[in-house]
Amino acid sequence: MDLVAVEDIKRVKYRYLRCVDLKQWDELADALAPEATADYGTPTYGEPLRLRGREAIIGFLREKLGTGIITTHSAGQPEIDIDGDTAKGVWSFEDTVLAPEHQVVIKGAAFYEDTYRRCEDGRWRITHTGYTRTYELMYSLKDLPSLRLTANRWATP
Repeated sequence: MDLVAVEDIKRVKYRYLRCVDLKQWDELADALAPEATADYGTPTYGEPLRLRGREAIIGFLREKLGTGIITTHSAGQPEIDIDGDTAKGVWSFEDTVLAPEHQVVIKGAAFYEDTYRRCEDGRWRITHTGYTRTYELMYSLKDLPSLRLTANRWATP
């Protein structure tokens, strides 16, 4: 097994998650191949979302997870199989989404099923990412009268 490639793929997945949480859209673009696709199977939007192309993925994330939304995405336990310049990976995944303006918190878990390609510049990029929820829960911040959001990187003073 090509352990260097496995580590490179782990890093591109971690970069994808970090960039989403920190709203670093330009850096996120470099983690995705131009032809990348995404299938986000979340009940929040009703039908599963199917996005085609790097620009569509980033556009969706920028619009739906902009600075008014606070997110934490964690993935681990990767199972990565390399086949030359392509690879497949399965990751356990948990996330928390705080939407203060809408007074809601969403928590969930899933298993990402991704594909990757080693590009002409030698760097691995995501060609497909997607998940179907194992669970998702939502609750109103109004149900937690003592809750205070004490830090928000994007809050205006």
